[in-house]
Amino acid sequence: MAYKQWNFDIDRYINPLVPPPPWHYLPYPVARFFGYRKDKPAPTGNLMPTFWAFIGVFCALVIIEVVSVRIPGFIANHAPMIVGSMGATAVLEFYAIDSPLAQPRNAFFGQLIAAFVGAAVAKLFQLSDNFTEIQYLGGALSCACTVAIMALTKTVHPPAGATALLAVVDDRLVRAGWFLIPVMILAVSIMLAVALIVNNIERRFPVYWWTPADLKKTKPATNEQEKAENGAAKGPDAAGADVSGSQTSPEKERSEDVEHQEHQLSEAIVRPGLVVLPKDMHLTEEEKQFLEALSKRL
Repeated sequence: MAYKQWNFDIDRYINPLVPPPPWHYLPYPVARFFGYRKDKPAPTGNLMPTFWAFIGVFCALVIIEVVSVRIPGFIANHAPMIVGSMGATAVLEFYAIDSPLAQPRNAFFGQLIAAFVGAAVAKLFQLSDNFTEIQYLGGALSCACTVAIMALTKTVHPPAGATALLAVVDDRLVRAGWFLIPVMILAVSIMLAVALIVNNIERRFPVYWWTPADLKKTKPATNEQEKAENGAAKGPDAAGADVSGSQTSPEKERSEDVEHQEHQLSEAIVRPGLVVLPKDMHLTEEEKQFLEALSKRL
């Protein structure tokens, strides 16, 4: 079926507008805490990450709770001390820090989308006199809409699904209404700030801020580029030509962009700045982003 091949890539339109990270212009001791590294981080075992995850989760959640109960506006609008989904976010932000789901774009915008959609659905369903009887439908709709929007915007963050659900089925969050949005913005901002400090002491976070692609090289797609991509997808010969071309073309040698090519082997090749996949291997967007980020760290 043709519809199975339909694909929407929002980065195709947004990346040309996003400036590259400016961290390399900052003093290295400062840029280091924004995830910038001159050298590839050394591999680690699991004990050190576990220790720092414990410290980070504890500190982040305590700070969020202490700050939230001291903001008069939060108290006046029945805002909770903390939304339960932030516990799940903490796991990603302090332990699974290399996952695409834990990067700042996913964490911040995923939770922001969830808070907005959840509050909107709750308000919509409250227009009914039978809100308590259909509340469960609102929770399901809120979570489903949030997942769809996150998928299309490349901001998938699993804990945000819980935020969207709780925004409709948790009576305290329902009373908070639209005020849930600033509550989540504050909570995620604090958690990311703590993550930048704790995770960069002996590890590296984030792997990227917006996308693993090289924003300095990203340009709007042209018709010629689209034709070249279509030609590469028609057969293994074209794919092979692209691979050999990438090794000899001066322009491509200077480029650090990750190139996805197809080949007839039964293995995936990940080299510095290059990802080559078997023709019959199909990956999710999150898996592709992970391989792209991995290739840039080699």
